[in-house]
Amino acid sequence: MLSLLLARNNETVSVDTLIAELWGERVPRSALTTLQTYVYHARKTLATALRLQNTERILVTRPSGYLIAVDDSALDASQFECLVAQGSGFLGSGDVESAATRITEALRLSRGPAFAGMPIGKVLDAHVTYLQELRLNAVGIRIEAQQRLGRHRELVPELRTLVSENPLNEGFHAQLIGTLHHCGRRAEALQAYQRLWRILDAELGVQPSPEVQDLYQKLLV
Repeated sequence: MLSLLLARNNETVSVDTLIAELWGERVPRSALTTLQTYVYHARKTLATALRLQNTERILVTRPSGYLIAVDDSALDASQFECLVAQGSGFLGSGDVESAATRITEALRLSRGPAFAGMPIGKVLDAHVTYLQELRLNAVGIRIEAQQRLGRHRELVPELRTLVSENPLNEGFHAQLIGTLHHCGRRAEALQAYQRLWRILDAELGVQPSPEVQDLYQKLLV
């Protein structure tokens, strides 16, 4: 319950949404009463942890549901989103050093899978997926920044791991191919392209994107 409220910080989450997250399709008759009990115990826990007399201003009751009122600066996820946006903006404007710095700061906040170690319902699962995609995007931005800074050799081991863990992510494959090429490892770059081609053909029945195919053509020149 608290995870979902924090994922939607400063936004009212309806009772129906909370019940759907907690019980899915197997909603007991006592769901509303149990939810209210969870809120009561959560407030007691917050009061002890934060040494506050009144936590109703933090865990707020609304006519349609509940709301967690916490400053965005107190949440790693909110800071992560902000730093990734800043890093992307710096990269777009050509300030590569600042982009690399911001994204590195962002990735320090991502210490593992979001909400690891707890059961995830279908509502919160969408937010977990969003954070995972945002992290992959951040990694891609950092790698591009390092490529522009000429740090190709250092990237090869990481990129090999990334394409192994994300075999359908053409972006990581393209970055590996380009990095190998800049390192003077043309044969390995060609092998990396052929590996991507086989994966996409076997899994999806498609060919690499036009951008990746253009990169392949440059390897042949």
